[in-house]
Amino acid sequence: MPRKPRFFLPNVPTHVVQRGNNREPIFYDESDYRSYLEWLESGAKTCECQIHAYVLMTNHVHILASPKDRDGISRLMQYIGRFYVPYINRTYHRTGTLWEGRFKSSLIQDEEYLLRCMKYIELNPVRANMVSKPQEYIWSSYARNAYGEKNSMITPHKIYTSLGKDSVEQRKFYRSLFKQEINKQELIDIRAALQTGTPLGTENFKEKIEKVLKVKLGYSKRGRPSSK
Repeated sequence: MPRKPRFFLPNVPTHVVQRGNNREPIFYDESDYRSYLEWLESGAKTCECQIHAYVLMTNHVHILASPKDRDGISRLMQYIGRFYVPYINRTYHRTGTLWEGRFKSSLIQDEEYLLRCMKYIELNPVRANMVSKPQEYIWSSYARNAYGEKNSMITPHKIYTSLGKDSVEQRKFYRSLFKQEINKQELIDIRAALQTGTPLGTENFKEKIEKVLKVKLGYSKRGRPSSK
């Protein structure tokens, strides 16, 4: 059975998820998280992808990035894997694959959908009951986006910078978004888009993507959310 194609467009934000094989850990020690972030940052520069948000969970990662060209996201994930997988295998005396198949991805519409996706990503540790507040989890972009903590990897999206006249106002407004949880339907929509590889946005956005790519995307099915 042929693989389902993935859809990317230059400068269109893309939500990427990659999981450990059989949902097993991909991080075991703080040095692993730090190593992954180093390769994520260098890969983003090499592959010309702007990183807007991320979270490193025990057995999977979420990344929100805008590629300069259509192949940027694929090159970025290949770049990370080329360094990180041998590093893990060598460090922990293991062999074989680290990832559970191919990474999943979904194009994200600007405006409310992009901010919703950033919130979804950075609230992952809270939903997993690892911390009570997103700022307590150090392996995410929340500290940068919400409090301005130094993080040279992050490039604010234009939607983020439109939240206020300066960085102080932007961060204050961004923090206010986290006062309410993501509702159940929004969770379902984000997860369904990732699972099926379809864009997250309005019907008009999806139609525009189809016209640009000259292909029928198909649409995500609504149902019970299946993962974080």
